[in-house]
Amino acid sequence: MREALELAVRGLGRTAPNPPVGCVIVRGGQMVGRGFHPRAGEPHAEVFALREAGEQARGGTAYVTLEPCSHFGRTPPCADALIAAGVSRVVVAAPDPNPRVGGRGMERLRAAGLEVVVGVLADEALRQQAGFRSLIVRGRPWVVYKYAMTLDGRVAAVTGDSRWVSGEAARALVHRWRDEFDALAVGSGTVLADDPELTARGLPAGRDPRPVIFDRRGRIPGGARALRPGTVIVTAPDTDTGHLERAGVHLLRAGDLADALTGLGALGITSLLLEGGPTLAGALLAADLVDEVRVFVAPKVLGAGISPLAAPGRERMGEARALADVTVTPVGSDVLMRGLLQGVPQLEDQGAALAPF
Repeated sequence: MREALELAVRGLGRTAPNPPVGCVIVRGGQMVGRGFHPRAGEPHAEVFALREAGEQARGGTAYVTLEPCSHFGRTPPCADALIAAGVSRVVVAAPDPNPRVGGRGMERLRAAGLEVVVGVLADEALRQQAGFRSLIVRGRPWVVYKYAMTLDGRVAAVTGDSRWVSGEAARALVHRWRDEFDALAVGSGTVLADDPELTARGLPAGRDPRPVIFDRRGRIPGGARALRPGTVIVTAPDTDTGHLERAGVHLLRAGDLADALTGLGALGITSLLLEGGPTLAGALLAADLVDEVRVFVAPKVLGAGISPLAAPGRERMGEARALADVTVTPVGSDVLMRGLLQGVPQLEDQGAALAPF
């Protein structure tokens, strides 16, 4: 299953609105087939693994990170493919939250006489599929706020200069994350101050995330470097955006931030990496719309500067939002802290499906 999860990583940022899925076929203690879902509309992970395994799949075990589908969509049901290949056992990391599947894939496998085991490395699979699960269950993308700060909690100097808070290793990791997220979000202030490209630079086989710019008042110029086909501009319903329309971007008019995220979900965006700035991040946090935080802490002290969040303050420490599932990892000269503000969405009745096996 760990091999299947590693294979699924190769689909991150490429499969939306589908989930990243990996599959490994094992027979006689040997891996005979491997596969992952590369993008929506192409065969699922199980199909690629079965193709590689060929006749060796018969009597073998399939390890798959998400419950095999049981319905006809853009591709045939994977449950049927596993049955037809003669697989005798299927090990599933996590059930599918999609109501069109929701346990039916496993039911179909069991009805055909296959042994089905559920819940192997489920926590890892749920985290990996967070974007897909968020879109299916909540209708909006999984939002991750990423920033880098000094030891005294500053993301920039008093002048606004922020190059660079973190080191090269941290910046390289961020570009890898950009490659794995569907979209990258910033506010209009960041565009006006830095004119970023919002790309995944330096990755030979990388792909650029879809830029999402929150610009309620239509302040950014039509020549901004982040404007390209596919760029989403989130703005107010009555904002004059003629100069942006001429740039060929997609305009998403929303009354509030919750509506904006729902609109992004309707575009098939499952995961959103939020990189700035403090005003946008603070507003999303105050609206309870941030799911995960990833912060690099650099061994530097500024003494004064810009805070990572422009949000209403709390009067008491007991009112602070606590992160769950926190990890702390050295990255070059910096330290990366990751944690969840929201639990990974899943169907309420999946607790029974993930019972001990």
